[in-house]
Amino acid sequence: MFFLIILMLVAFSYGLLFADNLCSSSVEAEGDVLAIALPLVTSGMILAHKDKEGFDQLTKVMGSAYIVTLGLKQLVDKKRPDGESQSFPSAHTSLAFAGAGFIQQRYGWKYGIPAYLGASFVGWSRIEAKQHYFEDVLAGAAIGIISNLIFTKSYEKKIAVSFVPTEKGAAATISLSW
Repeated sequence: MFFLIILMLVAFSYGLLFADNLCSSSVEAEGDVLAIALPLVTSGMILAHKDKEGFDQLTKVMGSAYIVTLGLKQLVDKKRPDGESQSFPSAHTSLAFAGAGFIQQRYGWKYGIPAYLGASFVGWSRIEAKQHYFEDVLAGAAIGIISNLIFTKSYEKKIAVSFVPTEKGAAATISLSW
């Protein structure tokens, strides 16, 4: 968790320091940096856990979120608040919530809460910067979360031991789920 918080703070600080050089508003810049930082933090957590299975799952999560988001952008082609095209859904939000959802699904709420707070900031920053409407951000968040519900399994392996009475005493069963 310490690693996650430090990386998020570094990304946020980077956005504050260099916001004017990155884009038109500091909120937009901070959201942009955090949208990139969340998937990077996710990758860092996978490396820290030496979690090859998690890497495979994250690849599916990010790939599906990205493909669905880009497909909907092309199909819907909704105008942004600033008049540009392809507002729906928000790709920044989709990928931020895909990263946050992966962290939560794979490693638990202990890590998921700060990740979801970061992803929520990304979504809010897209609305504040007049790049998206609320429904664009909501759809992006849903895409990121749903992609995790499909592809991400918990990292923790659970061991259950149960005893069953028999005529000669008891039998033990051990089950492992993941």
